[in-house]
Order: sequence, then C-alpha cells, then structure tokens
Amino acid sequence: MAFSQGVSGLSAAASNLDVIGNNIANSATVGFKSGSVQFSDLYAGSKIGLGTRVSGVMQNFSAGAMQTSTRPLDVAITNGDGFFRVRGPSGEVGFTRNGQFNMDKDGYIVSAAGMQLTGYQASSNGLVVPGTPSALQLPPSAMAPNPTSGVKAQFNLDSRSAQIPATPAFDANKSATYNYANSVTVFDSLGSSHELSTFFAKTAANTWSVYATADGYPLTATGAMAAPPTAAGPPAVVNSAALTSGALTFSSSGAFLGTSPVSFAGLDFANGSKPLNFSVDLNGTTQFGSANDVKKLSQDGFTAGQLASFAIGQDGTISGKYSNEQSKTLGQIVLASFANPNGLQYKGDNIYAEATASGQPTTASPGSGAKVGSLTSGVVEASNVDLTAELVNLIIAQRAYQANAQTIKTQDQVSQTLINLR
Repeated sequence: MAFSQGVSGLSAAASNLDVIGNNIANSATVGFKSGSVQFSDLYAGSKIGLGTRVSGVMQNFSAGAMQTSTRPLDVAITNGDGFFRVRGPSGEVGFTRNGQFNMDKDGYIVSAAGMQLTGYQASSNGLVVPGTPSALQLPPSAMAPNPTSGVKAQFNLDSRSAQIPATPAFDANKSATYNYANSVTVFDSLGSSHELSTFFAKTAANTWSVYATADGYPLTATGAMAAPPTAAGPPAVVNSAALTSGALTFSSSGAFLGTSPVSFAGLDFANGSKPLNFSVDLNGTTQFGSANDVKKLSQDGFTAGQLASFAIGQDGTISGKYSNEQSKTLGQIVLASFANPNGLQYKGDNIYAEATASGQPTTASPGSGAKVGSLTSGVVEASNVDLTAELVNLIIAQRAYQANAQTIKTQDQVSQTLINLR
C-alpha cells in the first residue's frame, strides 16, 4: 500500500493553509496583494495518480479599497496596474503598491523600509525633463530671490479731477501737488523689499504726468534714483521729476492711448544689490468720471523662501509651496508596469523585484496611459484581502487537511490488517 497520495495531500493542504494565513495576517497591510495556491495532480505512468503538488502561488493584483489619509506623502495608484519604482541603499530597484512614504533627513522620499522613491527631478527653475528615473529629493535649500522685472497696473484716473498747476512743483509730502497716489512693493536682487510709489497729476484735459519715489527717495526723469539712500534716511521734502516717458494721454472716451510708457532704470538702493530695472505696464488704465481707483496691481519679484509644504498631483508632479508665497515644481513620480505581474519576485517589505517571468518594466508618467494609472494624494490603497472569503477558504483547507490525514490513517489500518494475517 502507498501513502504518497495522502502525504502529498497533507503537504498541499499545509501550503494552502500557509497562504491563507499569510493573507489574513496581511489584511491590514497597505498595498498587499492576496495570494492563492494552484495545485496540479501527479501521475507516473499509471491510471492511478500519486497525489497532488503545489504548482504555484498566484497573486491577485486587483486594486484594494481606497482609504483617506491626512499625510501628503500617502499616495495611491488608481485606475491602473502600475507600481511605484523604488531604489535601495545598494542601488537595487524594487517595485511596490504601498504608497506610504516619508521624508528622510536629506529630503529624499523613502518607504518604511528605507527605499527611495524614484522619478524625474526638476531643475532649479522647476522644469521636469524625462529621462532615467532617479531618487526624488525635496530641495533642502531656500528658493533664491527674484528681482522685480515688471509691474502690471491698471488704474482709473478720475476725469473730474482738477488740473494741478505747474507751481509749486510736485512734492510727495504735499497732496495738493498731485491728484492720486498708489504704491507697490518691489524686490531687488538680494530679495529685499522696497516701496515704489507712483503719483498722478492731471496737467491738461486727458493728460496726466507721472511721478515716482522709491523708499521715499526722489526719482529722476529717466526713472533712476536722484539721491542714493543714506543712513540719515530720506530727505524731509521728497521731490521727483516727471518721468519724461510717463505722460499719460487718454481719448475722449477715456481709453488709454499709447503703450506702457513708464520705465525705471538704475534704482540703486546702496545695500549691495544690483541696480533694479523694470517697467510698469499700464495697459488697461482708464480715465472715467468715477473715483480714482486701482483695478489691478501685481509684480513678478519675490524674496527668498523656505519650502513650507508640498502636494502631489494626479500626474505625479510634486509642487512645493514656499514661505514667500511662491510655488515651484520639485519633481515628478514615475510608475512602472509589467507584462506579467505574477512573474515578479516577492522580496518582502511590500517590495517586488523584476524577474525573467515578469518581463522588463515599462516606466511612464502617471496619467499618461490607462495601464499605469494615475495618483491620488492623501489616500492609501488598502490590502485587497477579502477576509470573509479567506475564512471560508480556511475552513475548506482545514477539511482538506483532515481528509488527507484520514486517508493516511486508513492506509495504516489496511497495512496493519495485512500484518496481522501472518
């Protein structure tokens, strides 16, 4: 009599119990994919089989349920079968569906196992150039300041305003020498802020002169500082020449005539910064019979800033928000896909490795194709283990184990009967 059928059945049932137990144990593991055992029968030139064997353990790569999170580095892959591409300390490349990441002391985005998330690193100006994926690092350095190069302003100058006489001359401290004033903050090459004030004086019908001061210092007719700053501060009386290119003229219907006439050149703030040069675009300014008002006022300069927060978009783009209220692209996460995910080699720690059976990975930006999927930040993909089904499978596997044990017991009893015939 042979015991091989029962022994093989016990071994197969034990393997099945192992897989089911592993599924249940990882039912709360983010990104875990449940497995199932595939069996095959054994024959050796006989009509009676020799039992069964485990032919493989197949994993179910269907998406798990999405669970919300409050962490910006919790990311889930949705509507696709892509994998996050990560790199280990020795340069080995792995793949995972677990999107729970952290930031290490050097600014690298890493998994709980310390593997670095890879993608395309952005250049200093926020430009992402696809190429070979590398470890993504959030820049620890501050954003460099950007000097003002242009101001966009739209005003309404009240057509009912009285004309300002030629004498006395314009004086920023005397409101009788101008009709309307406004100011905007501009930045030099060191990121220091300065107040640029503009003054409008109606000199004739549909004609206005423009004056300006910088940090309270007068400006010349060419838009440069008439007197450099001193430790004593601005002069008591702040006069400024009318900017020669700054005469504003309007049509009889109140529309602005001409193109951006006001420019500033060589503003030297005597603080070690480069002289500041910029122009003020006044297109859209009007002269209507309503109160003086600013409709639009913006400039493109900013001071230095530290990274305050970041967010990950559906296309994997990592956008940083800085303390100077500026935003910049820091990098882009890439995803990998395989022709045969079940051919991947499981390494533990939610990491898979490329294998011959899986084929080589294809990398793509999230959202660029239905295969890899897109990303959702503040969400994690839960395990796809169905606990109810696993508990039912557990009962079936237990019964199979008991039944195979019973065949061995029966074979033993038959063998004992033969022995007793002697």
